[in-house]
Amino acid sequence: MSRDPSGPSVATDDAGDRRRAARYVLPLLAIGVANLVLLLRWGLDPLWAFAILPPTVFLSGIGWIAFRYGFDERPTGSGSNR
Repeated sequence: MSRDPSGPSVATDDAGDRRRAARYVLPLLAIGVANLVLLLRWGLDPLWAFAILPPTVFLSGIGWIAFRYGFDERPTGSGSNR
């Protein structure tokens, strides 16, 4: 069975958007995890140290979604925000 070249395929922009979003968000996630490791090495109670992890992961996830779907490419100017 051969694949139909005119059939639907995964867009190459889709993979590029995911990579671009990951490239923008990874530094924030890396800084958050580095802070977590630093706090644990300083001897802070692990419960308090891991209190930093959920906000870091949440904000990284929100950032990834925002960059993935192009909030930075929305047209600007006068008029409605819609």
